[in-house]
Amino acid sequence: MGNWVLLMIAGILSIVAGFVALANPFGASLLATTIAGWSFVILGVLQVFAAFGVEGFGGKIWALLLGVVAVVLGVNILGEPLQGMLALTIVVGIMFVMSGVFKVIFGFGLEGSMKWAVVLSGVVSLVLGAMVLSNIPGSAVVALGVLLAVELLSNGMSMIAMSLAVKDADA
Repeated sequence: MGNWVLLMIAGILSIVAGFVALANPFGASLLATTIAGWSFVILGVLQVFAAFGVEGFGGKIWALLLGVVAVVLGVNILGEPLQGMLALTIVVGIMFVMSGVFKVIFGFGLEGSMKWAVVLSGVVSLVLGAMVLSNIPGSAVVALGVLLAVELLSNGMSMIAMSLAVKDADA
């Protein structure tokens, strides 16, 4: 079985998972929250171990502190997933707004045809951020799940496209 087949299978599975997430956005939001919680725990533990290799007392303390904070944050998210979901949704909404502001500012600084594409992308990010933040806590139960679904669908389509390109290149 060629590499293109594995990419095709992964792409199809990703698309199926994306549709499952769209069908159950609350479950997908809970899954995304759980993944984020475990990511904080694992990365925090790794950061704590890495801190012992950092040169200098100040750097070692900061690295250790950041690792401990990440572990505590992850454990809290895993212990209270609904509150974690709410907090993560607020962070996502703020990130959309900030990204939108920066894209609009950056876009108006550009010249040529790309200017309006970047500005439009910024406006879309601002609108999405406003939608998420204006409907807290209601958006918390679906926003992360819908974002996860879109990411899974997008990744699936790109993997299928890559698999077809690899198949054509191998032929």
